[in-house]
Amino acid sequence: MNLADLAWPELGERRLLVVPLGATEQHGPHLPYTVDTEIAVELCRRLGRVRPEIVVAPALPFGSSGEHAGFAGTLSIGQEATELVLVELVRSADAFAGVLLVSAHGGNAMPVRRAVRTLRAEGRNVRAWSPDGPAGDTHAGRLETSVMLAVRPEAVRINRFQAGVTRPLSELIGRLRGEGVRGVSPNGVLGDPAGASAEAGRATLDRWTDGLLDAAAALAGDGMIEPSVDETPVTKR
Repeated sequence: MNLADLAWPELGERRLLVVPLGATEQHGPHLPYTVDTEIAVELCRRLGRVRPEIVVAPALPFGSSGEHAGFAGTLSIGQEATELVLVELVRSADAFAGVLLVSAHGGNAMPVRRAVRTLRAEGRNVRAWSPDGPAGDTHAGRLETSVMLAVRPEAVRINRFQAGVTRPLSELIGRLRGEGVRGVSPNGVLGDPAGASAEAGRATLDRWTDGLLDAAAALAGDGMIEPSVDETPVTKR
């Protein structure tokens, strides 16, 4: 059930709202700016198919992407604005029984975490969930490329595959904060897309969907359980 397709009398009883959170940022020479948003939307679509009480909100396609500012076309609203938008958005959603924020952009992790903390302190039933990934394959590498081959293969420029930096994110985070992605990886890739496949992408989406279903079950059952530290991981940027 998509909120974008409904008129207000059709919403009915209190339901769970799921909000896809993405970004508009470079994803190497071979992937579109909308990767994170498209992944979040696909995961929410899959969740809605399994749980009929879910209403999927329109995606928020902008987030905190300052680390990609060195690449033309990246659009970022920063951490403070992202946090404020999410707090006010969830505050406006009291007609729903709970809100699940599904963020497919690692740069949103801190503002999402802070927003959830504020909202839960206000007594609201809100949780956040993000997909995980290998520490050395965090942006436009094999993982995201495989998922995009499964979601929208025509958007993948297979003839432009280039390896980027494959060191773990934990080793790069200091330079990323100081120099941005361009200072660390001139082609914008943190990983290597070689070997990506739609089959691997579908398997990853299945695994992520299982995790998302667990988060939705927790929201529907006891939404005031404190989120675990890995619900907004920074391993998937």
